[in-house]
Amino acid sequence: MTGNSYTCAQVPSVLRSIYRYHVQSMGWRDYGYNFTIDKCGNIYEGRAGGVTKAVLGAHTLGFNQNSMGVAVLGTYTTKKPSAKAVRAIAKLTAWKLGLFNRNPRGTTHLVSGGGNKYKKGVNVKLRVISGHRDGFATECPGQRLYSKLSSVRSTAARLQGR
Repeated sequence: MTGNSYTCAQVPSVLRSIYRYHVQSMGWRDYGYNFTIDKCGNIYEGRAGGVTKAVLGAHTLGFNQNSMGVAVLGTYTTKKPSAKAVRAIAKLTAWKLGLFNRNPRGTTHLVSGGGNKYKKGVNVKLRVISGHRDGFATECPGQRLYSKLSSVRSTAARLQGR
């Protein structure tokens, strides 16, 4: 989405530019992700509709139903994400999954709506906390962030008291 050199004070303008891209360039009705996290660990509401509700996002083609999309600003192919960002992912997912009594360490089955990795109608077993690449053929969220998802699952579960 963006490089890693942004300052936390610049995040609101970065989010506005992503919103413009999603709505004006892509033709979507809103920002694609349900939430966005910056490297300072700040959590931002994305798609409108209410943070406690199951708002349909536009984050992983084929798996937007029954899921939540979290964007972490930056590129994490070679640079590791900040500890603050990783902690914020764990806090957010613990809270949001808790609203629906979902275990962050668990798995789920979702039916693909069709995308570049799974054909429409395919029943796919995914982790409750998965990376973009698990449902869509992409490098996102970058290997350095993707490798942190195991600790995110553990921390989120611990925050839920599991």
